[in-house]
Amino acid sequence: MIHFLNEIRRPIEIPLSRKLLYSTLLLITGVILGVISKVLDTTPSNYLPYFLQVFDLRNFFSSMGIWIFLAVVISVYSKTPIRSAINVFLFFVGMVSSYYLYTVFIAGFFPKSYMMIWIFMTCISPFLAFVCWYAKGKGIIAITISSIIFMFISRQAFAFGFWYFDIRSILDFLLLIVAIFVLYQSPKQIIQVVSIGLLLFFLTAQINLFMGML
Repeated sequence: MIHFLNEIRRPIEIPLSRKLLYSTLLLITGVILGVISKVLDTTPSNYLPYFLQVFDLRNFFSSMGIWIFLAVVISVYSKTPIRSAINVFLFFVGMVSSYYLYTVFIAGFFPKSYMMIWIFMTCISPFLAFVCWYAKGKGIIAITISSIIFMFISRQAFAFGFWYFDIRSILDFLLLIVAIFVLYQSPKQIIQVVSIGLLLFFLTAQINLFMGML
């Protein structure tokens, strides 16, 4: 099995000190983003600076798109699939714990159902990250993984129905564009990824995935 996985993408080992540094920074980043997200969520729009209102960052950080994107970036740029799993898990631990600690102890309410969803997502994030790491590999498996990632991010960027097709928000659309560059390896590869990803998007368009989970 290890030989099979290495044929898709080969891990690169780095010193332990760098592993600890990167993982610690990602945990801290998760904590900071979790607090920022909750502060934006609990602050009335008219109290926010004008540019934050224009870009609608409250809803942006309350959707799954940004968190999927950040998890993918952390995953594919980690040096090994194990490091990918650890890094993404620590990021989500930091983000989810700070978000809901702020919610309970500062905002003063306890959204148990949403919190359990995010705890579950945090628990399975290492397994998803392990798989996503191979998106930057070679062959049909890497293309398939990249296409599924593209589909999930495009689901956040576009709204599609029987009589309409629209961009949900400029920021989510920009995330999709950046995701293409993140997943890019060659012109042929990215054309296949985008084509399959869009096909999956249209096939799953009427299925309610991760919308407004925070």
